[in-house]
Amino acid sequence: MVKVRAGFVSFGIFDYPRDIMERKCERAIESLRSAGLEVISTGLVTDKRELGEAQQAFAKLCQADLDVLIACVAGWIPSQVVVEVVSEFRHLPMVLWGLSGKEEGGRLVTTAEQAGTTALRRSMEDLGFNFRYVPNFQDATPPLDKIVTFARAAAAARQLRHATIGEMGYRDMNLYATMFDGVSLRKQLGIEVEFFEMLEMVQRAERQASGDVSSVVDTMREKWAFETPISLEILEKVAKYYLAVGQKARERNYQAISLIDVDGMRKLLNLQPAMILMLLADELGLCTIPENDTPGAVSQLITHCLTGQIGAYLEFYEFFSDRVLMGVPDYVPSEVVDGPVRVKPASFGGIEGAVNTSRMKTGLVTLCRMAGRGDHYLMHLATGDAATPRAWEEAGWAPPAPQLPGLEIRLHSDMNEFAQNVLGQHYILSYGDNTAHFKDFCRLLQMDFVG
Repeated sequence: MVKVRAGFVSFGIFDYPRDIMERKCERAIESLRSAGLEVISTGLVTDKRELGEAQQAFAKLCQADLDVLIACVAGWIPSQVVVEVVSEFRHLPMVLWGLSGKEEGGRLVTTAEQAGTTALRRSMEDLGFNFRYVPNFQDATPPLDKIVTFARAAAAARQLRHATIGEMGYRDMNLYATMFDGVSLRKQLGIEVEFFEMLEMVQRAERQASGDVSSVVDTMREKWAFETPISLEILEKVAKYYLAVGQKARERNYQAISLIDVDGMRKLLNLQPAMILMLLADELGLCTIPENDTPGAVSQLITHCLTGQIGAYLEFYEFFSDRVLMGVPDYVPSEVVDGPVRVKPASFGGIEGAVNTSRMKTGLVTLCRMAGRGDHYLMHLATGDAATPRAWEEAGWAPPAPQLPGLEIRLHSDMNEFAQNVLGQHYILSYGDNTAHFKDFCRLLQMDFVG
């Protein structure tokens, strides 16, 4: 997960005891650092202009490379003082954080922090700041999780503005749900999508050095458990295309890859791309998804930036009244595998190759998918409890059909409502309940969300 760099500027009126406010801020900063944030603090800014504190804070923040700015109100402060400082950083997401008083000698001692924040909240909204208001409740634990979640969303949004998805081919199987609008995607999220031709990969694959190919074959044999032997010819072909696509990804700095599958590699090259995508995910750390699924790849990148997880894709196979059966007809990255990565020779539609037959990790999971219509973007979210599925198979595989990777996910929401909001056949999986991260991300980028 990317390291979050947070600017921290605190405010309080000059007439209040400075040491009380500074101690509060020191505790707040330490709690943020303990939660994993890198905090750049400016010191306290008061309303006494002749001290030059606002100018000093501005200069220090300008020197830092920030993901988010935390305006921490430690005591009553005229709104103009805060606005003067933070206005220069309106391009950054912000947190307006109001601290709280302390019980001393049988009475509550306060510096009127929430008088300062409540005077600011609506004004900052009207001034167009992109911020989250987080007041401490005096009788509760400080809402550190809300601040950290928002800060991580801000860092993820910034990271995505420099992200590029590489796609070999376009619109596999002429699907509609995998299409996208490049201009609005760049405008809303900052993500670029580049296309490259399969012919280029064919030419590159043919030029791969035999020693490099052998090394990749050795890696596959060392790291994967083959249920039955796979021909050296197939393994070498996989290795050549993995090297070719990997070189392209490094040259163009792709963070995600999607390959044309049914109408491309299977139809024209007589090659199942499952093992290629496995290698790209496991060896190069790339988000990977088949079938030119651009919204799916974007959803993977969002998941990866927010959670640090690889963001494996799953496909719907069956709906039940309280759960879904999800699986993949090709591969899962090793990060989501429980036990060894298992691979089996298999034939589908007369095309020989291999598929992943690994058992997937179970537990609490979050499913997500993004979709766009013009410049309107939507995220569908759901959580559920994932269990090892019953015995099942996808028709069409040469017998004996492989037991494909999959999960039965008992959703925490109504199944009918979930089905009415589905955005495509592929959804992205992450472990744990990550909905708070996704919702903050959506609010930050003015995306709608359901779930």
